[in-house]
Amino acid sequence: MLVGVLAIRVNLRGNRSLKEKRRIIRGVLARTQSKFNVSAAEVDDQDLHHTALLGVACVSNDPSHIDSVLDRILAFMASARPEVEFSPEFREHIRY
Repeated sequence: MLVGVLAIRVNLRGNRSLKEKRRIIRGVLARTQSKFNVSAAEVDDQDLHHTALLGVACVSNDPSHIDSVLDRILAFMASARPEVEFSPEFREHIRY
């Protein structure tokens, strides 16, 4: 079993409130979880209104499948919210 982990840095340019940030992040995470059947959460910078760190986890037995899903997730997030900058921080495969 392999677990693919992707950390995504989110830059919300021009955002001035935590309420607006949480609305954007919750929507992106809910759509991502629904569309790709993965676990996803805001894992750091919860109290900053202009940035966030998202964590995404995917389970599979094929590393190429994990990479494909994580790549599609990053592209999906960027296309869903073009005004928000999504950039990968790190990616890792964990074998169990």
